Amino acid sequence: MNNLSIFVDESGDFGQYRPHSPYYIIAMVLHEQSKNLSSEITKLNIELENLGYKNPVVHTEPLIRREEDYLNMTPGERRSIFTKLFYFLSRCDVRYKSFIFHKKEYPDIFRLEERMAREISSFIRGNLSYFQNFDKIILYYDNGQHELSKILNTVLATELSDYDIRKAIPCDYKLFQAADLICTLELLRLKSQAGSLTRSETLIFHSKRAFKKDFLKALSRKEFRP
Repeated sequence: MNNLSIFVDESGDFGQYRPHSPYYIIAMVLHEQSKNLSSEITKLNIELENLGYKNPVVHTEPLIRREEDYLNMTPGERRSIFTKLFYFLSRCDVRYKSFIFHKKEYPDIFRLEERMAREISSFIRGNLSYFQNFDKIILYYDNGQHELSKILNTVLATELSDYDIRKAIPCDYKLFQAADLICTLELLRLKSQAGSLTRSETLIFHSKRAFKKDFLKALSRKEFRP
């Protein structure tokens, strides 16, 4: 079977616009299952273990904010973990697509949901010949937000003839963690452009210029292009 996996994660919520939560970001990581990633996954696991990091999951936002498992880690230790996951994404033969919504542009949740559905539908429809190359498309999402689950189900049912949706458990899928990483990078890109990087973020990424050089340029090479 020639299958395509799509791993989806989000950053933000469906609540009203607030200065501390101005964006809603969706990231999709597209992996053609014929392209084996097992060696890259093994390499990432070894690299993280060599850093003394035993958790099978890297949660990028708590890592940056020094929360949960990262409470007692130095900025250098946390940057090393973040960088290992980023290099893993860079090495893997995958592509990504992100969708960014400025919540202040939408007067209510219904307009925001409508716009999300329209943009995701447009992406699939605009690349339909690519998606039709696969016997089946399997979308992985952790069902973290009911509204997004509903949108994804509706869009796929409308645009694709054969698809499946499975619940993604972060510890089981490194590419789901990569989708989380992309959400974080896109959020940081928006914040750096607005000059609003926090102290915790600056400790990890140093400066707007360094962040762009070290991460954003390499990330752009993974963006989906048909």
